[in-house]
Order: sequence, then C-alpha cells, then structure tokens
Amino acid sequence: MSIGGNLGNKRANFDKVYTHIQNELGKIILKSSVYETPAWGFVSEDSFWNQVLCIDTHLNPSEILGNIEKIDAAFGRKRSGNGYSSREMDIDILYFDDNIFNTENLTIPHPLLHKRLFVLVPLAEIAPDFVHPVLKLSSLEMLRICNDKSVIKKVNNNVIS
Repeated sequence: MSIGGNLGNKRANFDKVYTHIQNELGKIILKSSVYETPAWGFVSEDSFWNQVLCIDTHLNPSEILGNIEKIDAAFGRKRSGNGYSSREMDIDILYFDDNIFNTENLTIPHPLLHKRLFVLVPLAEIAPDFVHPVLKLSSLEMLRICNDKSVIKKVNNNVIS
C-alpha cells in the first residue's frame, strides 16, 4: 500500500497512520524510505511525503478498503469525487499479493501506480522484482519506463522512521 500526505505535521501524521494500520489493517512488515514529492494531478504549494508499505493481513480487499476509509476519516478526509486535493493522509492499496480485483469500488492492482513516480520509487526500493499481475512488468521495469518527470527526494532518515 502507499501512504502520503501534504498537510499538517507530516511526521506526526505518519506516526499516527502507522498505529492505525497496525491496529486496523495488519502488521507492517516492510517500509520504504519516505520521499518528498510534488502534488500529482493538481497544483499545491505544499509538498507531499510518500511511502510504500507491505503489510501482513487476514482481511480481504473489501475489508481493507472499509478500514482504510475509517482511517482516512480519522484524518479528516471527505471523499467528494471532485478529483485530487491536499490532505493530511491518504492510503491506497497498490497490490493484494498478485491477485487482480475489479469491483465498482475497488481496483487492484491500483490502476495508476505505473504512472506515478511517488509510488514507483518507494515501491522499487522494497519490491524491485515484484511483477505487476496485469502489466507483467517488475517494479524496476515500470520505474524505468515511467513518463512522470516529478522530482522525488528522500526525506532525511533522522526525520522519520
């Protein structure tokens, strides 16, 4: 999954979301570095912090999505359907093992992950050889051919763990 936000105290928001994830989704077993990135799909003066996590869960994808919506609400997120906007925290499911899900409310793998450097850079860090079950490309291969030209900078490791 990917997590990210650009409002409020980013360090505190990341610490808070880790606790929510551990309590409501599953055990975090891998974390990428945190990356500072520009907004994607809209204009914002506030840069984002983004990270990719791997979790071990007993939940199914629909249950995960329901719990993510609860966590999003705890961060004040209201889904308006009006496109992208600044937020304290956003959580997206990237993969569910190598399974493919396509329902009205949920598409896995995430349909835009291969177009976003803010996802591909941290994903390639922790799962470079994982193969996208639809595109049949590894994380590193998707990173190499991605057209996104955003500037992605690693956040100082002393700032966040």
